[in-house]
Amino acid sequence: MQVLTHPPSGWPALVLNADFRPLSYYPLSLWPWQEVVKAVFQDRVDVVSTYDKVIRSPSCEFVLPSVVSLKAFIDQDRPPAFTRFNLFLRDGFACQYCGARQELTFDHIIPRSRGGRTTWENIVTACAPCNLRKGGRTPHEAGMHPGKHARRPSMYELQDLGRRFPPHYLHQSWLDYLYWDIELEP
Repeated sequence: MQVLTHPPSGWPALVLNADFRPLSYYPLSLWPWQEVVKAVFQDRVDVVSTYDKVIRSPSCEFVLPSVVSLKAFIDQDRPPAFTRFNLFLRDGFACQYCGARQELTFDHIIPRSRGGRTTWENIVTACAPCNLRKGGRTPHEAGMHPGKHARRPSMYELQDLGRRFPPHYLHQSWLDYLYWDIELEP
């Protein structure tokens, strides 16, 4: 991971919840500068840190924020949405049958052809070859058992799992609000 002293392309701002924790670690909660400026003028965020970049309009001048915090707290204890991305994050972006990290799909533990539903408790991440090999059979019939028990994660668990996947770059002004083991590169 690289720590940038100059702004990343596009001048994004790190978005923090009202408690000064990032809304999301993976993907990192970043807004483009245009959205941040709009949110500042709508009084939805407080500016915590800025870049050394000024933008101008005919009537005003504005220093671009690098970190903002929401004025209204967003409860992170709500159940996470069932999405392909969240499922892969729950399973560590790895096939639950063989550990592969390429060609990921999702597999119904109890096949749909046998009444299995698309729920957190019945879906695991599988690579395409394992999914094809398992086919319409149960794990017991196929002799293939998932490495983890399939269950609905909490938002806190997904946030914690997201910390295992730091982005390729971070701006120096963001470091006080992120919790990764970061080595500064020369």
